[in-house]
Amino acid sequence: MIKYLDKLLEEFSEVKRAEINKRFFKTNEGEYGYGDIFLGITVPQCRILAKQFLNLRLEDIKILLNDNIHEKRLIGLLMLVEKFKKADKKDKEKIYNFYLDNLNGVNNWDLVDLTADKIIGNFLLDKDKEILYKLTTGNIWERRIAIISTFAFIKKNKFDDTFRISEILMNDKEDLIHKAVGWMLREVGKRDKKQLEEFLYKHYKKMPRTMLRYAIEKFENEKRIKYLKGKM
Repeated sequence: MIKYLDKLLEEFSEVKRAEINKRFFKTNEGEYGYGDIFLGITVPQCRILAKQFLNLRLEDIKILLNDNIHEKRLIGLLMLVEKFKKADKKDKEKIYNFYLDNLNGVNNWDLVDLTADKIIGNFLLDKDKEILYKLTTGNIWERRIAIISTFAFIKKNKFDDTFRISEILMNDKEDLIHKAVGWMLREVGKRDKKQLEEFLYKHYKKMPRTMLRYAIEKFENEKRIKYLKGKM
């Protein structure tokens, strides 16, 4: 099955798009995506392939997640998302644990953003959230998983963990974390602007600029300028 998938990946690959993706996902030495290999396959195409090979066993998906080719890891993760949607309670837990055991393959921002809330977040909706707080002390991708996973809670109008993890990551040195936290705060604001503003009032003066900009992106222009000038 994996050999047939490789054949299809070769057919879908596009050199020009691969070169663009290499720059977009920062694959040069010293950058966060160093060593990542791209074939130039679009996300919609990866979704199609993930559904086509949905019967792959977890052992085979593990092979995909350990591959240096970005699209293979993406397809493997999208398979997990689809499997999780259809799984019963027992299998959901199995997929959740498999995801956590293979975080080495969830190692770029798109891989996190397309899957973390759908598996980790959804599984933890009615459970203890301690694992997310442990992830805030991990590498850049684990920290991003911690905050992005809370998107599942936000969609249920549960914001406490988003706020707590945002506070923990407030002084993070990585711009990719600032963007992720700001994005999740903005999503809170779409559902409850008052709670977001209460959080911002306590923290906006010390928030990284990028984080603040993302969080207030949907505010009216006059209020956004006041926040950015520190005059709220």
